[in-house]
Amino acid sequence: MYKYYFQIITVLLSVVLFSCNRGNVQGSSNSAANLGIETQERAVSDTHAISNTDPSNSQWRGNGRDGVYNETGLLKEWPEGGPQLLWSYEGIGEGFSSAAISDGNLYITGLSGNNLILYVFDLNGQLLNRKEVGREESNNYPGPRSTLTINDGKLYIYNAFGRLVCLDKTTLNEVWSKEIIAEFNGRIAEWGMNESPLIVGDKLFITPGGVQNNVVALNKNTGATIWTSAGRGSEATYCSPMYISGYGVPIIVTSTAEYIIALNADTGENLWSFQRTNQYNIHPNTPIYHNGMIFATTGYGGGSVMLRLIDDGKAVELAWRNNNLDNQMGGAIRIGNYIYAGGHNNNNFFCIDWNTGETIYRTTSVGRSNIITADGMLYCYSERGNMYLVRPNSESFDLASSFRVTLGTNQHWAHTVIHNGVLYIRHGDALMAYRVKE
Repeated sequence: MYKYYFQIITVLLSVVLFSCNRGNVQGSSNSAANLGIETQERAVSDTHAISNTDPSNSQWRGNGRDGVYNETGLLKEWPEGGPQLLWSYEGIGEGFSSAAISDGNLYITGLSGNNLILYVFDLNGQLLNRKEVGREESNNYPGPRSTLTINDGKLYIYNAFGRLVCLDKTTLNEVWSKEIIAEFNGRIAEWGMNESPLIVGDKLFITPGGVQNNVVALNKNTGATIWTSAGRGSEATYCSPMYISGYGVPIIVTSTAEYIIALNADTGENLWSFQRTNQYNIHPNTPIYHNGMIFATTGYGGGSVMLRLIDDGKAVELAWRNNNLDNQMGGAIRIGNYIYAGGHNNNNFFCIDWNTGETIYRTTSVGRSNIITADGMLYCYSERGNMYLVRPNSESFDLASSFRVTLGTNQHWAHTVIHNGVLYIRHGDALMAYRVKE
């Protein structure tokens, strides 16, 4: 499937452990450096990467879109067979979206026939409401892809065909909707659109992937266009953007088919781009920002890069490249000076050095997986259907506990969520809630 690109990577890896070759950066020079970041015992989202701290809001992979959930008092080991299953619900329909939680309710999308269905539960697993929200992909990996965004009393849902809908959170009535692909001459990605809208202030950011309207900013309250940006004119590639503050201008960073791009969040001005490809130009992982650095990883042998922001955020340079860690769509976690993630072609679990890109270790113990962190522990949900609790050890893989996810259907791809000591796992048609608090 991906043999040609992987063969090239294999040859390179036989020569060096990791490469610091210079990337193709627009508007900047490249160099390597050690960053000297102080090690922390648990992950903390960089404050400059958090777009909204209101606890009633919810977005993809936590407040910083980096997989960090700010929980305390969680179990450091699970009982044999796994933590207590508080409740489960089978019948939400196929899909890959994660749970979104706000003000005591849980929101998640699924498939029924050819339609996208929004389900609303209380936190005891009681179904409160169910609403049809237009059509959804029902043939090619059926079900919703995107996790909905909750912001200031509204729900934002993006389907595989590029329709963006804003609903009132209380009544579920439609506030506005927009055909993003049609209106902005975008291009539907091969497997359908998959992007969780990013909201900063009154702006909502989404990627139609058009040549002229590559990334757009909308008014979150009305759907009116604020600006459009040509970016590099490269197609959308399943990536949910991230936000960075603290520089001369506010910055939006996302991946398109051939580039990592940065835009001025106020105006849409193209600040910089870094060329990054793999065999299929599929790059779902949201980049991770910390202390002036941006980490990005991609699958199919594409590997990982670390970019350093320079010129007050208006340019980047390559700090390092690691061709071992090639996470396809499961995300990565930074804890202190180390990055933890599962590979794709390189089907291992990796620990790599945040400062240098060196591979510290790799193990077959987990393999392809999505990953989040809370209270100093790693939660890895593997594509084989196993849930792992891992101590973030920078010397060797340190498994605390594991259990098998037995409910649900099809692929184990949906990212997990932790809220108030409860771990939420979605496996296709099933949603499960496990108590992981002491």
